[in-house]
Amino acid sequence: MNNSRWFSPGRHADRRPFLLARNRIIAAIRSWFDARGFTEVDCGALQVSPGNEAHLHGFATDLIEPDGTSERRYLHTSPEFACKKLLAAGETRIFDIARVYRNRERTLTHSPEFTMLEWYRVSEDYKVIIEDTLALVRLAAETAGTSAFNWRGHSAAPFAEAEWLSVNEAFLRYAGVDLLATIAADGTADRAALAALSPVRIAGDDSWSDIFSRILSEEVEPNLGNGQITVLYEYPSVEAALARASAHDARVAERFELYACGVELANGFGELTDANEQRRRFEAEMDVKERIYGERYPVDEELLEALAMMPPASGVALGLDRLIMLAAGATRIDQVLWTPVA
Repeated sequence: MNNSRWFSPGRHADRRPFLLARNRIIAAIRSWFDARGFTEVDCGALQVSPGNEAHLHGFATDLIEPDGTSERRYLHTSPEFACKKLLAAGETRIFDIARVYRNRERTLTHSPEFTMLEWYRVSEDYKVIIEDTLALVRLAAETAGTSAFNWRGHSAAPFAEAEWLSVNEAFLRYAGVDLLATIAADGTADRAALAALSPVRIAGDDSWSDIFSRILSEEVEPNLGNGQITVLYEYPSVEAALARASAHDARVAERFELYACGVELANGFGELTDANEQRRRFEAEMDVKERIYGERYPVDEELLEALAMMPPASGVALGLDRLIMLAAGATRIDQVLWTPVA
């Protein structure tokens, strides 16, 4: 027997406490949503589009009809598109504990197949969703019986008051970059201005978004969620394809991410409901994807139809396996997956 396999009895015995913690945390999360009047939904994984963000990569397959004709389908990278259709249909508070799939992602904190907790509130501000997210992080810690998250030499106290940082504040603090100085009043990003300020090495063909992502990953993210949870909010509009612009500054959008120990746990939005603007953003993202990776995904026309019907809403996607990993004290994501991808 190969004792390195996840199903070898010895290795399973080592992982089992983490897996039982997983079950307890998921049960507690379901109870939390039930107590607040949310409806659990179960969105289908097979979709026309896996998502239209440039750096997300889906798993493709063919849907073969009884007559032998076939059409391309994808395993979803998030239940977001389906959830928004349900909001258009009349649901007002929903959550999905969804199995999702992302290609090109495999690290200590990434698995090609993982569980995403996603939820939406109709007619509620995205700051309410942020408070939800903080409450669920604390619930996971309480259920696991821990007062500290630890990851690769970093520690965060989940019950301490969270740190709120705008993206611009974080870039100024950790990279010495005034990000908003490189964005025009209408949200247009100036690549040359950001390149001139960049503290990291860049390539001649890097776009504004490429430079932004490199500074974020190399200079900013490692410093987030240390000591306490960090809420990173007000992303540049150009980096928030699914979020509505902020009412007080069109340069930024109602997008946030939540970090603990330098690990991103959640990504949420005040949802964009302008179908025409969403189409423009999707097509721009797919232009970038085609330039970098030589492929593009179709736009889900039903989603755009649903957006035109959808009421104002806020929503968030939380990486449930990552949260469980930190709460249970695991060191790799595969330790909290009942059956890891081979």
